[in-house]
Amino acid sequence: MSVAGLAHAEHGFAVAPNAKHQQECASCHVAYPPGLLPAASWARIMGHLNKHFGTDASLDAASTAEISAWLEAHAGKEGRAAQEPPQDRISKSNWFVRQHDEVSANTWKRASIGSASNCSACHAEAAKGNFSEHQVHIPK
Repeated sequence: MSVAGLAHAEHGFAVAPNAKHQQECASCHVAYPPGLLPAASWARIMGHLNKHFGTDASLDAASTAEISAWLEAHAGKEGRAAQEPPQDRISKSNWFVRQHDEVSANTWKRASIGSASNCSACHAEAAKGNFSEHQVHIPK
């Protein structure tokens, strides 16, 4: 399998992608790689899709079960990814905050970015799981 076919190959989070995860999650935002959060965070997120960060993202039971099992099986288990961030938000995790400490609050509010959760605004290959700082372009 090529690196492009892996869900977040950078930083050792490489796993084969799940088609249902891509189909359902990427329809609204980047289908975040499972290694970015611990299993407990994914379980809470998937268990409350009707209140998914202010949106009703409910899925049928079979899709929820499939995606949940895949996320939890490939969740972060070591180091920074094993720590549960506040409100289960990747963008509030200690490692995310450290990696983005040079980005001002005003930058996140730009219409071209919207929020810290819009990875693809600055990381052109975020959908492929590539978050390399060497390929960052912060839009105006």
